[in-house]
Amino acid sequence: MKNDMTFVLGGEAGQGVESTGAGFALALARAGLRVFAVPDYRSRIRGGHNFFQIRAGDYEFFSHNEQVHLAMALTREAVDFHVRQLVPGGAIVYDTGLKVDKSAWPDGVQDFAMPVADLVQGAGGSKLMMNTAMVGIAAGLTGLDLRFVEGVIEDNFGRKRGDSVAETNLKVARAAHDYARAHFAERFPFKLEAVDAPKRLLIGGNPAMSLGALAGGIQFMAGYPMTPGSPILEMISAKAAEFGVVTKHAEDEIAAICMAIGAGRAGARAATATSGGGFSLMVEALGLAGMTEVPVVIFEVQRPGPSTGLPTRTEQSDLMFVLHASQGEFPRIVLAPGTIEEAFRDGWRAFNLAEKYQCPVIVLSDHFLATSLQTVPPETLDFDGVVIDRGAMLTPEQLDAMEGEYKRFAFTDSGISPWAPPGHPKGVYRSASDEHDEYGSIEEDATNRRRMMEKRMRKLETARADILPPKLYGPERAAITFVSWGSGYYPVREAMRVLAQQGVSSNFLHITDIWPFPAQAVAEALRGAKRIVSVESNYTGQMAGLIRRETGIHIEEQILRYDGRPISPEHILRGLEGV
Repeated sequence: MKNDMTFVLGGEAGQGVESTGAGFALALARAGLRVFAVPDYRSRIRGGHNFFQIRAGDYEFFSHNEQVHLAMALTREAVDFHVRQLVPGGAIVYDTGLKVDKSAWPDGVQDFAMPVADLVQGAGGSKLMMNTAMVGIAAGLTGLDLRFVEGVIEDNFGRKRGDSVAETNLKVARAAHDYARAHFAERFPFKLEAVDAPKRLLIGGNPAMSLGALAGGIQFMAGYPMTPGSPILEMISAKAAEFGVVTKHAEDEIAAICMAIGAGRAGARAATATSGGGFSLMVEALGLAGMTEVPVVIFEVQRPGPSTGLPTRTEQSDLMFVLHASQGEFPRIVLAPGTIEEAFRDGWRAFNLAEKYQCPVIVLSDHFLATSLQTVPPETLDFDGVVIDRGAMLTPEQLDAMEGEYKRFAFTDSGISPWAPPGHPKGVYRSASDEHDEYGSIEEDATNRRRMMEKRMRKLETARADILPPKLYGPERAAITFVSWGSGYYPVREAMRVLAQQGVSSNFLHITDIWPFPAQAVAEALRGAKRIVSVESNYTGQMAGLIRRETGIHIEEQILRYDGRPISPEHILRGLEGV
């Protein structure tokens, strides 16, 4: 197809690989192209091999892919790593000063060694600007109008660091662009042209979820930094003054969730953000929120474990953990957005569910969704659709009219008891972490325990009315039915597109609201499916296991990935035997 390319910029930590890659992705988006970009970086501040991969095209696609057309390498390690990914006719760009061994290069790869360092120096730049030169080279080789790159440079440097820095980077980009265009562009067969298209946002899952939380009226957030959940706390903190949010960098994850529970107990819309390791520390306090029926939201952005695992990689291996975390049994709601639209929606929706059902709500994301960048229409972030629902919160007028002592944990058919934020003289109550009676006083009576357990757990059945059913993409009947959850959406949809080009029909059941599990809807959607294939980023097929437990449907065919890298459409296609 016209205008369909994948770029990769590789180097070591400290060379600006991610920031430069994100800037080039923005330039491509401003050129009217659709973009899907994936960062890949090691858990170190300096050294090691990092890269940023960008796919750009003028048609609808859903994911990154494994086919690279142009690789730009800042180190020899990057050359050796990315030259193996190039398609026939693809090229690798690197500085002539690197000592490169080409003996193992695959056939059909073009060697575009250029005097990058000399071009940077000749334009008055420093060695740190070689990343800028690479972006200029990419524009020169592909025919992309350099003004889109220049606009991003001006935005990134003009306001932040002074006009001189911006001007030097512009000179570097122009010099590199002109050299590549003059010496190598005719030999490079892949081109990009700007297209007249509606403006799109370039955004990732973490920013979308943060904006959703702000739109939903978050009032308090505490956290302790942990990749890849930290950016949620960072973004909300950056907007705290504008939106009236109190944020707290806690001393650890235990303190963070306890602070959030305290804020929720005080009537604030409260949350914390972390990853699996931090959530491990939070589980005792999670039970406190369950017992005291305090609304709190936990944004859990998954990465591989166990222990520290792979801090900067992706996985979907915390599903069973969050469903059963903390001792005992209590209601919780688990959401797993898989798209930018869903990340924004669940960013605000989680607070409604937490307050309506007075329980913890866990929003389960992962590194792939959190950090990947993609172009979406502005209306994807549906601010007009945001609804604030505070559930059974008592108004001051209702409290004024109340007779007798306030029963905070009153037995009700729905399991939901009326709750009052502190401050009203008739809304005073006790709140024990031990089992308690309707007033909140500690009570060990067996009958009370049974009734209170049943009251709390009834919330799960009541909450089913607000649980979104899984969504089926594609024809109602197909040769292959994919089942996935969360960020599996992207590679599965792209694999479906490729299969359709090959004449193979497929559809896809995407599960986003995980607990309480929509068992009936899942069973109905899978009834009559010819061939069911589960796609997940974990070793044990946790969603497939949950489906079997809740519906009795055994999905034998599973395509799994657990090396810390995101599932690609090619990985799915390779896993389909007989296609």
